Amino acid sequence: MTAAANLDRLLLRLAWEDLDRAHLRRLVELARDEDLAGLGLLKKPARTGDRSTAALVTTPRLGRAHLVARTELVVCGLPLISLILSAYGTRAAVQPRLRDGRRAAPGEVLATLEGDPRVLLAAERVVLNFLQRLSGVATTTAAHVAALGPGRTRLLDTRKTTPGYRMLEKYAVACGGAWNHRLGLFDRVMLKDNHLALLGSSDDLAAAVARAKKAAPDLPVEVEIDDLAQLPPVLAAGADVILLDNFTPAKIKKALTLIRGRAFTEASGGITIKTLPRYAGLGLDFVSTGALVHRSLWADIGLDWQS
Repeated sequence: MTAAANLDRLLLRLAWEDLDRAHLRRLVELARDEDLAGLGLLKKPARTGDRSTAALVTTPRLGRAHLVARTELVVCGLPLISLILSAYGTRAAVQPRLRDGRRAAPGEVLATLEGDPRVLLAAERVVLNFLQRLSGVATTTAAHVAALGPGRTRLLDTRKTTPGYRMLEKYAVACGGAWNHRLGLFDRVMLKDNHLALLGSSDDLAAAVARAKKAAPDLPVEVEIDDLAQLPPVLAAGADVILLDNFTPAKIKKALTLIRGRAFTEASGGITIKTLPRYAGLGLDFVSTGALVHRSLWADIGLDWQS
């Protein structure tokens, strides 16, 4: 198998078409029912629905509103809006002005919503919650990609994601220009420190790699190490990827000299946007950080009503 083919087994960029619409609808319905019916409470409210809009005595008319970037951001989540509006009925529609992954300037219109104002007002917060969260991840990711800079080393995400929202957040990472790997426990054999703690010795570690490659020949096998002494047996056993955990740049250089291209290399552990540039020119294949998701801030997006 060629190096390029091996690389394709290790990482990808999720596209909107890769996401399960049925799952997304369930997430949207959960968010809707939290807002309208107190989902999650043991004692349900006596009356449900958007009581604020219902209190208005005006006759509904056609409503129109813009979703507007308040600050510079990378937009993500626009295709979700139609799913959200449909969860409130069929009386509203969205016209996206940009595509996910595009950078928006402050004041730029991301999408226009039109329809029954009761639907738009009821759905407003759910639309913004999804869009601000996902655009925040995409924007944070883009900043990390820029900090790493151009070159052979690719920036990867991790499994540190919001439960239930993993694929959406990984999609947002892809929109921000980084790469997805390890969508779950199902798509890679990953022997980490807690697995290695059960083995006891380097000989046991080598045997574990060999068993994993035999048991799951269709999956890449990655091993996390925290000491250079672990390298020879892991390489001899044929690990596909070696994760250098909490290695300093100087120690990474030593490891790469020992590995000599016999396995893909990944650095992880405590890597931040400030320290990313230190890893750019070392010759690593990958750098991974959970900060793309768990350190991201919500993007500042508003809904501006049009008269």
